[in-house]
Amino acid sequence: QVYLVESGGALVQPGGSLRLSCSASGSIFSVNAMSWYRQAPGKQRELVATITSGGSTNYVDSVKGRFTISRDYAKNTVYLQMNSLKFEDTAVYYCTARISYGSHSWEENDYWGQGTQVTVSS
Repeated sequence: QVYLVESGGALVQPGGSLRLSCSASGSIFSVNAMSWYRQAPGKQRELVATITSGGSTNYVDSVKGRFTISRDYAKNTVYLQMNSLKFEDTAVYYCTARISYGSHSWEENDYWGQGTQVTVSS
């Protein structure tokens, strides 16, 4: 079994900062790509940021220059540093990871955390 646990969500003022964390644990052979998604009320879930096993990153246009995704390979943990937060960043943020549970190519699944609430309000 593999588990992803997010933390760091909070109520913050516009212009403030937060750092979200997500740690993977369980039957892990290797952790491949890790990503953050978010879903605001009445809107579809969107991909916010991705970091590959090699450290390459991608961001949705609306957060470029404000958010930074990073990872600690030894701890199987991914972070999302969120700066200059705006009202429209309010959402439940979800961590996801592509994880191999064995050495073969088919021994790989995507796993999701339960989400953490980020609210930006004055």
